[in-house]
Amino acid sequence: MRRVIAAAVMTAAMVLGTAVQASAEPSDPLPGSGWRVSDGHTLTWTAPRLMAGDAVVEFYAGDRVLGRPSTTDHRTFRLEVDRLPKPTELQVRAGGRRIDGPLPQAQRRSVGDMEPPALGRAGAVDPGRPGPYATVTGEYTLPRVTLPDYPEAIEMEGVVVAPQGAEGPRPLALFLHGRHFTCFAGDDLEQISLEWPCPEGKTAVPSHRGYLEAQRLLASQGYVTVSISANGVNAQDNDVEDLGAQARSSLVRLHLARWADWSGSGRASAPAAVRAAPRADLARVFLIGHSRGGEGVSRAAMDSLTPPPADQDGYHGQVRWTIRGLLLIGPTIFGQNIVPDVPSATILPSCDGDVADLQGQVFVDGTIGVSRGRALHSALFMVGANHNYFNTEWTPGQAVAPAFDDFPDDIEDAVCSPGTPTRITATQQQRAGATYIAAAARLFVGGDDRVRPLLDGTGVRAPSADPVRVLSHAVGGARTPLIVPDRKVRVTGAGELCAEVTLDDDRMCLSLSELGLAQSPHFADMRRVPEEAGRYSVKMNWSHAGQGVSFDPPRAVPVADALALRIAVPPNTSDNRFGVVVTDDGGRRTELGEVRLDGLPSTELLPRYWAQEVRVPVKRPQRVTRLDLVPRSAAGQAWLVDAWGWRPGTPAPRPVELPRVDVGTLAAQPATEGDTGVQTFRMPVRVSGRGGGQVRVFVTERDTGDTRSWVASVRPGDRSVLVPVRVPGDTVYTGDRMYDVGVKAVRGMVVGDYLGELLVAEDDPAPAVTITPVADRVTEGGTLTWRATIDQPAGVELVVYGQPTPPGGPELSSTDVDPQWFTDLTGEDPEPSRPLSETFAGPFGVIPAGESSTELTIPTVTDSLDEPDEQVRLEMYGSTDETPFTTVTGTVTD
Repeated sequence: MRRVIAAAVMTAAMVLGTAVQASAEPSDPLPGSGWRVSDGHTLTWTAPRLMAGDAVVEFYAGDRVLGRPSTTDHRTFRLEVDRLPKPTELQVRAGGRRIDGPLPQAQRRSVGDMEPPALGRAGAVDPGRPGPYATVTGEYTLPRVTLPDYPEAIEMEGVVVAPQGAEGPRPLALFLHGRHFTCFAGDDLEQISLEWPCPEGKTAVPSHRGYLEAQRLLASQGYVTVSISANGVNAQDNDVEDLGAQARSSLVRLHLARWADWSGSGRASAPAAVRAAPRADLARVFLIGHSRGGEGVSRAAMDSLTPPPADQDGYHGQVRWTIRGLLLIGPTIFGQNIVPDVPSATILPSCDGDVADLQGQVFVDGTIGVSRGRALHSALFMVGANHNYFNTEWTPGQAVAPAFDDFPDDIEDAVCSPGTPTRITATQQQRAGATYIAAAARLFVGGDDRVRPLLDGTGVRAPSADPVRVLSHAVGGARTPLIVPDRKVRVTGAGELCAEVTLDDDRMCLSLSELGLAQSPHFADMRRVPEEAGRYSVKMNWSHAGQGVSFDPPRAVPVADALALRIAVPPNTSDNRFGVVVTDDGGRRTELGEVRLDGLPSTELLPRYWAQEVRVPVKRPQRVTRLDLVPRSAAGQAWLVDAWGWRPGTPAPRPVELPRVDVGTLAAQPATEGDTGVQTFRMPVRVSGRGGGQVRVFVTERDTGDTRSWVASVRPGDRSVLVPVRVPGDTVYTGDRMYDVGVKAVRGMVVGDYLGELLVAEDDPAPAVTITPVADRVTEGGTLTWRATIDQPAGVELVVYGQPTPPGGPELSSTDVDPQWFTDLTGEDPEPSRPLSETFAGPFGVIPAGESSTELTIPTVTDSLDEPDEQVRLEMYGSTDETPFTTVTGTVTD
C-alpha cells in the first residue's frame, strides 16, 4: 500500500516558528497559505519569513516530488511544472517534512516529567580540559575566488586561534559553518537576508566567528585552528543541484592550499594572524563542519583523495595535505556520499529543529561494507541540544546579528522546550560540543586510544561536558561484522527483516504512528529516493518474556573479546532486557549475558528511535554461527540495527584512493517514449581513480514516486551505466516522464554527484480541450459551471484550471464565493475581501485517465448588499498548455 508521509515540520522552525500536521492519505488535505499559480504552470509559495535553514525546500504533490523551486529572496519560491497538480495535494517540504501550514493546537503541547539518561562513568581522560598553551587570536582576508556555477565571487576569510610557545609544526584544525542568513541591519528581523555581497546598509553575518570556544580549547592543546567564512556559498547554493557541497569542498581546499604555502616557502607572505601562529603541519589536518558545512568538509576529504571532475571544481592544484579525521555537527548528507576510509564522529542534537531527521547518522551507517572498515565512524547523540547553539553567532544573546532557537518557541514540549529537565542551555551545549570536538581530534589526529571509549559506544563520559548527556555508538575500527541485516541473514522467531526506507506499510521498520512527526536517524531517506533497497534492520515484536529472535549469519564469524549490538527501543520505555546467546561452529550454545536499554526521552514531535550500543563479553574466542536475543521483559518491541565482534583498540585507517563516480544527466537531450513499454538508456557517468567497484542505481519516476534499484559494477573509464526504464510505451498521450537516477556506493567506490535526471519525451499528440458553459450566469448562491472536454482520451489524468484575471468591471471577490471552497483552494481566510484575480482561487477540474470530460465550478454565496452584476474572467490552462487556450467569463447577479 502506498501512502503519503507528510511528517510535521521541525526543519523550518527557526524561520517559521511553526510546524504542520502529519497526515496519512488525508481525505481532504489543505494546501498551506501563501500558494499562487501563474501562467497555468508556475507554482509560487511565499514563506512568512526568510528560509535560511540547512534543509532543502521542495514542492510536492501528495507523496511525489515536483521539484526544487528557485528563489531570489529565499522567501518566495517558484517552480514551473509540466502538469499542474490538484491544489489540495500541494505541499512544501524541507528535509522531508511539511512546512506550509500550522501545527494543530492539540499537538502544540506535550508536557510531562521527562528525565535525561543517567550520567555514565568518567573516561580515563577528559579532552575538554584546557591544555598547557596560552592562545593568540587573529583574522585574515584574502582576495575573493570564483567557483563554478556561482556568479558572485566567494570570500576567503578566516579566524585563526593558535597556541603560543608551541614548538615545531602543529596539527591544523579547520572549521566550516553551515547555511545561515548572510546579511543583517541591526535588530530588524525584516532586514535579515541571504544576499551576497551584502548591499549597502547591511553587514555580513560573522558565522565563522561562532566556534571560538572550541578553537581556544584545541589551540590550548597545541592545535593551530582556523574557522572560515562561507557566506558567498550560502547565498547562492539554492541554484545548484548539490546544494553547495562541491563549492564548500572547493573553498576548504583553497584555504588548505594557502596554509600549505604559509607552512613552507610562502611563510614570509602569510597574513599576520598566520605568522603569529606556529607553522601548521599539513600532514595532520582535522576538519570540523556544522550542518551543510559538515557535508562540505566530508566532500573535501573525498575530493582530497579522489579529485572531482575538473569542470565542477574550484580547486585545481596539488593535494599537499592529509585529512586525518572529521567531526560533523548536525550535518546534512543529501547525496549520502560518505568517505569510508577517513575516521569521523557525528554529533546528533536530539532537539535539532532544522535538520530534524538527523540524517547525519548516514555518515556512520552508510560506511558499512563500502571499504575495508578500519576507520572508526562514531555517532554522538547529544540529549537536549538544538541545531543552532553550537555556533555563538547563531545564538540569542551571544550573536551580533538577530538569532533564533531553531526549536520553535510556540510549542510546549516536554523534552525540547527551554527550561525542561532534558533541554540544555546554550553555554552547556557549546561546552559539550567543544569537548567532543577535542575528543575526536585527540583520537583521530593525536592517536590517543584512551579517548576512544568516549566515542565508540563504551558508555563513558567526559566530565567537562557535564551535565550534558552524550551517548555514543560506532562502526568500523576493530569490529568484525556478525549481523548486518540483509536478505542473506535468516531471521526466525519473534522478528522479521524490515526495510528502513520504504513507502510500503507491510515492509517498513517503523509505522507512521511510530515515526510520529519526524523521521528517526536510522530511517532518514536519501533525497529524492523514496524507496531504498539494501537498507534493512530487524524488527522484533515479542508477546511475552522469553520469546526470542534468532539470527543465522551467512558464514561463521570469529568473535574474540566481546559482542557489540546496536539496538533501538521505543522512546520513553525502561528496563528493556535481552539475554544474548551464541552458537559456535561446533554447535555449542553459550549464554554471554544480559543487556539492558532504556528508551530515549522523546515526544510525538521528535520521536527518537536511535540505536544504543550494548556489549557482552566473550569468555573464549569462538566462531559464531547463530545469535539469539531472548527478551527478559514482558511484551515489547525493539530494532536490531547490527551486531559485531568487538575488540579494543583503534587501528590505523590508512585511507585509500577509492574510484569515484559522478552522475550526469539526460534531461537536456530527452529520449522519446516509443511504443514498446521498456527502454534501456545510457546514463552518462564519469568514473575516475583506479580499480572497480559497485554502486546501487536508483531510478524514481517523479510523477508516481515508483522506484526501482539494482547493483551495478563500474570501472574507471566508464562513461555510462545502462538504465532500463519502464515507460508507458503506448499510442495515447501520457505526457513527458522525468526520472531521477541516483547512485549510492555499495563496495569499493565513493560517489560525488549522486543524482541525474532522465527525461523521456512524449511522442503522441496531446488532446485538445474545449470549454463549454453549463451555467455561466447565476444569481447569488448559485454555482458557476463550465464543462471541459477533450477530443481523445489520455493515458494519464489531465488537470484543467481557470486562472482569474481582472474582468474590466465589477469583479467577484473572495467573500462572494463559498468560504470553504475558497479556503480549500488557497489555505487562506476569505477576509479581508479581495478580488479573485488577487488570489489562488480558480476552478480546477480533473479528467481521469480514459475519460473525456469534467466540470469546473465556482460556488457563490448570498449577501445583503445591493450590488451590480459581478464577473469573473478566467484564462483557461490545461496540463499540456503553457499559455491559455481560451478565456471564459461568468456573471453573478444580485
